[in-house]
Amino acid sequence: MKVPILGTIDERFFMHRQRSTSIGGMAAVCVATAFFLYQLLGNNTIRWDLFAIVATAAVVKMSLLIFYRLTD
Repeated sequence: MKVPILGTIDERFFMHRQRSTSIGGMAAVCVATAFFLYQLLGNNTIRWDLFAIVATAAVVKMSLLIFYRLTD
């Protein structure tokens, strides 16, 4: 594929982009989990917004894992 600014890109570019996005997303979930646990254990308060982020990430990850396992 020819991109004006980047030049010619191939499937390695897409694999690196996919891998870096996946690692970035998991890092964000880990930070949200850490903040949630800090609020829960340190301040004895439940932050439902952080819980929603962590729960959504877990549900999406497990759903895609099951979907890819069944369709592959």
